[in-house]
Amino acid sequence: MLAKEIKYKLNSLIKEASTNEPNLARRLEEINRWVKDVKPGSLTAKKFVMHFLLQIIRDSQIWLDIVSSTEEERQLYYQRMTATERYWYGYLFPKWLKETDPKFYLWKQKLMAGEFYQTDAHVLKSIATDIVRREGTFWQCYVADLSMATDLIVSSKLELPLCIQITSLSDEFSQEKYDNWENTLQKWGIDKGLFLSSNPKKDLANRIVNIVLYNSDRITTGHYLKLSL
Repeated sequence: MLAKEIKYKLNSLIKEASTNEPNLARRLEEINRWVKDVKPGSLTAKKFVMHFLLQIIRDSQIWLDIVSSTEEERQLYYQRMTATERYWYGYLFPKWLKETDPKFYLWKQKLMAGEFYQTDAHVLKSIATDIVRREGTFWQCYVADLSMATDLIVSSKLELPLCIQITSLSDEFSQEKYDNWENTLQKWGIDKGLFLSSNPKKDLANRIVNIVLYNSDRITTGHYLKLSL
């Protein structure tokens, strides 16, 4: 989708949402104000901004389909989703639309300024690929990452979603980041999570997947586990 098409689609979604989903309309209006004065050529050059906008358009279209459905249709809609998709669209995404996001303004600025770097993108891709190979599922998006301190939402065969964050900070230096992570998860009503410190110089993807899938089934409500590799 081209930048010009994205701008048109945002306005179209705002108009649609304004009649039956005011929380979505308000959030999309905020995003539209952020990009409306950026010329299409400049917007196209900002790849992370473009990726975020495409994610928001996808999420908005799906959410509008959900809220405009009957209760029976909605249940069927959710049944066709993976466990991680249901967790996102059935809980976290509508919560993000409804509540104030104290981090949104800051990371929007960083995205637009080109100050956002996905240094661990290859590691997360490897982990996600292996999770799917083992018949688990995952969800990954900018809002979960930057607002909710969640690199991936992961679910094993038992379909119990778990929010995880992976950091390269060694265990002895990661306590402050862990505390901020736990506070963020609690703020968003995420009732369990896994914080994993790993050495970026070692190929630990396979071990990380083992740990993530194992703990997806075993971490109970109210627990935020901190592990180090």
